[in-house]
Amino acid sequence: MVDSGPFDIVVLGGGSGGYACALRAVELGMTVALIERDRLGGTCLNRGCIPTKALLHAAEVADQTREAATFGVKATFEGVDVAGVQAYKDKVVSTTVKGLTGLIKSKGITIVEGEGRLVGPTSVRVGDEVLEGRHIVLATGSAPRSLPGLDIDGERVISSDHALVLDRVPSSVVVLGGGVIGVEFASLWRSFGAEVTIVEALPHLLPLEEETSSKRLERAFRKRGIKFELGARFEGVERADGGVTVTLEGGATIAAELLLVAVGRGPVSDGIGLEDAGVELERGFVKVDEYCRTAVPSISAVGDLIATPQLAHVGFAEGILVAERLAGLSPAPIDYDGVPRITYSDPEVASVGLTTAQAAQRGYEITQVAYDLAGNPKSKILGTQGEVKVIAEKEGRVLGIHMVGARVGEMITEGQLIYNWEALPSEVAQLIHPHPTQSEAVGEAHLALAGKPLHVHG
Repeated sequence: MVDSGPFDIVVLGGGSGGYACALRAVELGMTVALIERDRLGGTCLNRGCIPTKALLHAAEVADQTREAATFGVKATFEGVDVAGVQAYKDKVVSTTVKGLTGLIKSKGITIVEGEGRLVGPTSVRVGDEVLEGRHIVLATGSAPRSLPGLDIDGERVISSDHALVLDRVPSSVVVLGGGVIGVEFASLWRSFGAEVTIVEALPHLLPLEEETSSKRLERAFRKRGIKFELGARFEGVERADGGVTVTLEGGATIAAELLLVAVGRGPVSDGIGLEDAGVELERGFVKVDEYCRTAVPSISAVGDLIATPQLAHVGFAEGILVAERLAGLSPAPIDYDGVPRITYSDPEVASVGLTTAQAAQRGYEITQVAYDLAGNPKSKILGTQGEVKVIAEKEGRVLGIHMVGARVGEMITEGQLIYNWEALPSEVAQLIHPHPTQSEAVGEAHLALAGKPLHVHG
């Protein structure tokens, strides 16, 4: 028998946004029921961030083994044991899920397993039970999207969900979509030995990033043998026993073993009673204000279900914001420009703040510096290439930081602090960065913007 409440909060969805809301709410003295139809952790932990990054780390190990002689180390690359890689990935995921589940249970949160559906502004049905809550928080997440008329069969035409459990390294893959998901899978499959071609309708890979970052990535991918067709629109696919033939507008074709459809993720908003409860939708996303409130006073929504960046750490922040608001605190709205963004390919791409195009659209007069990692000793040690670009308002604060190179995802937090604290380049230039580290590139770029370049060429 499920405890039907009433609870202070009933959370529908146990992913990043949902469980963050639940944990913060109980810290603030509220009673919470958390409904989840699958395993706790949602997309990120089970089918997204964590398993893909585990695979990408295995891919990095494969590359390092091949390149060991470059560093004077004798090693032999004998191939990829896919079953072993999958076991490693699954262990990372399962132990993390176990830890999260234990944490949530230890906090006194009521976990309800099953499909939830709104049956009123303060009620959710799960099976034969109806849970009552003073407030409902919707956090049902997202699922892989496709294009109209393009059927994903899970065999020759696959989604990222299928790619994560693939029992082999494909000989060749066409990746439809050059965003984060497509670029990461292209990177790891190439490291495992596959021939990869990315098809992207827009002019660059990672089209939402700074254009120079995209160009740096494209240059690195060419060097790695990853092919890509930019400004190319998908027209159709023919399946055969041996693989697929992808046709682009204009008649060009690409043959491969598999087609990965990586055109983004859509909100899971169908079939959960939103319209009946009066929750407004736009393109499938739940409409909310800056505090994640829907048009129904007792219902909020967070995470991939709303039209904000589809990042786990955004879901965490939104869940915490909602819990604090419902507890009577006064949390500040989230500045989504100030959220760090990372693509974990080889090389990595990381950014925070505005791109040059966005700064221009908003009327800023800007100045910028790009510090090439060729001048950074730690980057030379790692054998990586790339840059750190800093964009600042003329005579004013830093507006954006954009990085390309190995391990730059670990450096973007400093960029987040610089952007969110509205630092001036001269203020960052006063900070002493440890030598030799890649973080020196951040300091060097700000030194140059402050008019006192040190190791900047040109």
